[in-house]
Amino acid sequence: MRLQSEYSNKIKAQANSLGFLSCGISKADFLEEEAPRLEQWLNQKRHGSMSYMENHFDKRLDPRLLVPGAKSVISLLLNYHTDQLQTDNEAPKISTYAYGQDYHFVIKEKLKKLMHFIQTEIGEVGGRVFVDSAPVMDKAWAAKSGLGWVGKNTNLISKKVGSFFFIAELILDLELDYDLPTTDHCGSCTACIDACPTEALIEPYQIDGSKCISYLTIELKDSIPTEFKNKMDNWAFGCDVCQTVCPWNRFSKPHSEPAFEPPNELLNLSKKDWEEMTEEVFDTVFKNSAVMRTKYEGLKRNIKFISSDS
Repeated sequence: MRLQSEYSNKIKAQANSLGFLSCGISKADFLEEEAPRLEQWLNQKRHGSMSYMENHFDKRLDPRLLVPGAKSVISLLLNYHTDQLQTDNEAPKISTYAYGQDYHFVIKEKLKKLMHFIQTEIGEVGGRVFVDSAPVMDKAWAAKSGLGWVGKNTNLISKKVGSFFFIAELILDLELDYDLPTTDHCGSCTACIDACPTEALIEPYQIDGSKCISYLTIELKDSIPTEFKNKMDNWAFGCDVCQTVCPWNRFSKPHSEPAFEPPNELLNLSKKDWEEMTEEVFDTVFKNSAVMRTKYEGLKRNIKFISSDS
C-alpha cells in the first residue's frame, strides 16, 4: 500500500510540473452507472449523425478492454481558459478552446512525457494515453477520480477552477491509490439550460447532441437544418455559452500554456474578413488549430448560415 501511495504522489507531482491543472486516479473497472445512460442516449438518437458513438459500446464502458490488465485510470485536466476576446463584436465567434494550437497534439506530448516518467521512475508499466481519440468516457472517469462533477450542462465542473479545461487519460496496468468522487454542486441553478441558444439541454444533465451548436458547426457534415436559423448566436466553430454562464467559472483563471495563445491575426479578424475569407487565409490563420477539423468548406458553410440570420 505504501508503494501505491508513493507512486500516486509521484505521478501527481509530475503531472503538475508538466502543467496539468489537476490529476485524479480511479480504479479501472466497468462503468456500471453510465451503461444504461449511454444506451438510452444512443437509442434516443441524441448523437445525431455521430455514428461512431455507437461503435465499441463495451470498450467505452470498460477500460480493461482497451488496455489488457488495466488497473488504474489517471485523469488529467489542462486549462485553456483565456480572458482574450475577438476584437470585432459582430464577427463570427469560435470557441476559446480553438484559439491556439490543436489541443490533441499539445496534450499528447505531455502525456507521453508523463508515461516516460512513470516507466523510468517506477519500472515496467504498460498502458496507453488518450486525448479524445478513443472510446473513453473521459468526463465519467474524471468525475470518478474526484476532479469535479458532471453538471447540468453535461460538462465536468470543478468548484476550484470551473470547466474551461481539456480532459485526458492514462490507462495503466499499475495499481495505485484511488481518489474518491466529489459531490454535485449545481444546486437549483439552471443558468446553462436557460441560456442554451438551440435548447440542446433538454433537461438537467441531458443533452441532445444533435441540437448542440458545437455538433452543428463541427461534427455535422450535411447542411445545417433550417430550424436553427437565428438560433446560432453567431457561433462559427463550437460554442461556449453553457460554460460562460456557469457561476462556477468565476473561479476560472487564465491558462499559462504558450501553445494555446491565440495569434493576433485571429483575434483581429473583422466580420468582413470572416465572410470574405479565402482558403489561403484559412490555412494561414488556422494552420495548427482545431478549427482545421471543420475544413475550409465547413467553416464557410457555418459563416454563410449565421451571416444570413436576419
